[in-house]
Amino acid sequence: MRRQLTLLIGILAITVASIAGTVLWENEPLLGLDLQGGVSVRLIATQPADEVMLDQTVEIIRNRVDGLGVAEPEISRIAGGVMVSLPGVKDQDRALQLVGTTAEMRFRPVCNVFSSTGNQNTENKGKNYEAAPLASCAGGINGEVEPVTGISGLTPKEADQANNFVVLSSQDDPGARYLLGPSVLTGDALSDAGADFFDYQWQISLALKAGQNGIQAFNSVSTQCYFGSESCPQLPGFTNGRLAIVLDGKIITAPQIRAPEFQRDAIVISGDYEKEEAENVALALRYGSLPVELEAENTQIVSATIGEDSLDAGVKAGIIGLALVALFMLFYYRLLGLVALSSLLVSGALLWAIVAHLGTQEGLALTLAGITGIIVAIGVSVDSNIVYFEHLKDDVLDGRTARSSVDRAFPIAFSTIVKADMASLIGAILLWWLTVGAVKGFAFYLGLATLLDLVATYFFMGPIVKVLAKTDWFANHPKRFGLPAIGAVNESRSKVSSPLVETI
Repeated sequence: MRRQLTLLIGILAITVASIAGTVLWENEPLLGLDLQGGVSVRLIATQPADEVMLDQTVEIIRNRVDGLGVAEPEISRIAGGVMVSLPGVKDQDRALQLVGTTAEMRFRPVCNVFSSTGNQNTENKGKNYEAAPLASCAGGINGEVEPVTGISGLTPKEADQANNFVVLSSQDDPGARYLLGPSVLTGDALSDAGADFFDYQWQISLALKAGQNGIQAFNSVSTQCYFGSESCPQLPGFTNGRLAIVLDGKIITAPQIRAPEFQRDAIVISGDYEKEEAENVALALRYGSLPVELEAENTQIVSATIGEDSLDAGVKAGIIGLALVALFMLFYYRLLGLVALSSLLVSGALLWAIVAHLGTQEGLALTLAGITGIIVAIGVSVDSNIVYFEHLKDDVLDGRTARSSVDRAFPIAFSTIVKADMASLIGAILLWWLTVGAVKGFAFYLGLATLLDLVATYFFMGPIVKVLAKTDWFANHPKRFGLPAIGAVNESRSKVSSPLVETI
C-alpha cells in the first residue's frame, strides 16, 4: 500500500511541477507551417548537381534561414534540388529571395562604361575573352578582346565566368553598360558581412580574411585602381580607378578606390538599400554562395488564416474523439472509466509540458501530422486501460473477489500493454528514421505519447486502482466500478450445469 501511494504521489507531483514550470517559463508549443501559415518552395538546380553539392546547398540555406530568425524550418535534399518549408514567415517574398539567391560575389575592375543605346539588339559570341586576374583593360577598350554578349548587349549567365571579360549592368545606373575585367577576388575572401545604418543610409559592411586570399589580394587591386593602371584605369570624369562589386551577375556598386590600402574590416558597400534588402545581402554573403544555381519550381504559400483553420479542425477532432471515448469509458466501466480518463489527463498534461518545452527551448514544431499522431496515441492509451479492466472482469468472472483480482490482473495486463505499445513504438521509430517532413512529425509525437501512456499506466492507473481496491466501497459495490457482482458467475454456471445434473 505504501509503495502504491508513493508512486501515485510521485507522478502527481511531477505532473503538477511540469505544468507549473510550463507556466512559469512561458513555454508554449511552436506551431508548424500547416498550423500557423508560412511558405514552402521546391528549388531545382539549373545544372546537374551531385549529392555533395546539394548537401552543401542545404547547409548554406539552413544557415541563412537561421540568421533570418525562422524557427523550426524544414530544409531537405530532394532529387535534383532542395525543399524548403518556412513556418510563421510574415515577409514571404523576402524569405524566398534569401533562400534562392546564389550570392556569388566577385570583385572586378571597371575597364569602360558606355551607353546602352548604341548596341541594342546585337549579339556577339566573343573571342579571346578569357584572361588572368588584373589583365590589361586595354584589349577590351580597343576591341582586341570581345566579351560574349547576348541580344541585350549584356553577357549571358553561361559566359559570366570569373576569368572572362564581361559586360554587365548596374542597379545604380541601369542605362549604362560596364565593361569589366576578370575577377580579382570572390566571395570566398569574406569572413563576415553585416548591415549597418550609417550616414542616413543602410550599408553593407564587409570583413575580409587575412592573408593572400583575402585582404592582401584586395589591397593589391586597390593600389592599381587608386593610382590608375592598365588593369584598372582612370575613366573620364573620375580621379581614381573603379572597382565593381558584382552579386549574381549584376553590379550592386562600382565605387572609386580612394585609398591604396584598406583594413580588412573597414570595407563598406554603399547604395540605395532598404533595411531588409541590406540585411538579406549581408546574410547571403556571410554564409557564402550556393554551389549550384537554384530556381523555384513550385511554391506553396499557406496563409495564417488557413493555418488557424487547420489548427481549429485538428483541435476539434481531438476534442470530439476524446469526448466520445470518455462517454464510452464512463458508460461501460463507470468509476473505472473515470480512472482511465484521469490517467489520460496525467499523460496529456505531461505531453503538453514536453511539447511546450521542445517548442520554446528547442524549436521543435507541432504540425497537423503531429496532432494526428497524438490523437492516434489516445486510442493506444484507451486500449491499455481496456486491457487492464477486461483482465479484472475475467478474474471476477472466474470466481475471485474484486480485491484479489486487482493484484493478480495488473502484472499480466501491464505485460500485454508493454508488448502492444512496443509494436507502436517500433513503427514510430522506423517512420521517424526513414522518412522526412510531415510523416516524421507524426512518428515523433506518436512515439512520445505512447511512452507517456506506459508511464501513466504504471505510475498512476495501476497504483490508484490498487488503492481503491483496499476500500470497502470497492469490495461491496463492484458494479459501480464496471465489474460483475460477486456470485453472478456462480449463478450463471449453476443454471448451465443443472440440466446435466438432472440427466445423471
